Amino acid sequence: MLCDKITIRQSRKSDAAAIAEVLTKAFGQVNEARLALGLIKAKNKTISLVGDCNGRVVGHVLLSAIKAQVHSMALAPLAVIPDFREMQVGSKLVREAMKRAGKAGTQAIFVLGDSGYYERFGFSSTLADPFEVGWQCRNFMAVELVENCLKNRSGKLDYPECFFNC
Repeated sequence: MLCDKITIRQSRKSDAAAIAEVLTKAFGQVNEARLALGLIKAKNKTISLVGDCNGRVVGHVLLSAIKAQVHSMALAPLAVIPDFREMQVGSKLVREAMKRAGKAGTQAIFVLGDSGYYERFGFSSTLADPFEVGWQCRNFMAVELVENCLKNRSGKLDYPECFFNC
């Protein structure tokens, strides 16, 4: 599909079916779609952005507030329809989500994902290592939006219930 320009915008309620389609196509299953739509509907704070190509939603990123020692959010999920992956839609979504999170007062963002991909945005497993989650591994990373906000900090991260039940 020819795309003149990718526009990154806040998602709307009317985008729910398109977001579910993007996530299902990108991951080959419905779990991530259930997670994203469940988090968007939940009462906790989220930043939900879509990549729009000529009126078609081709990518989605979601940040959700998590409880931590500093004001933090979790990045999950991020998805782009396979045919649009070479257009940097995912990178544009992540950069804009980080920018909006910083403006909203978020100090750190945590993500479980491909280190080769997320390190280009400043994510580091070293920053996330002191924090406890059920999926601790090398691909669990954090980025500081406020310099040194995670320095000398540790503890359990409390994710919204939907991460476990959606």
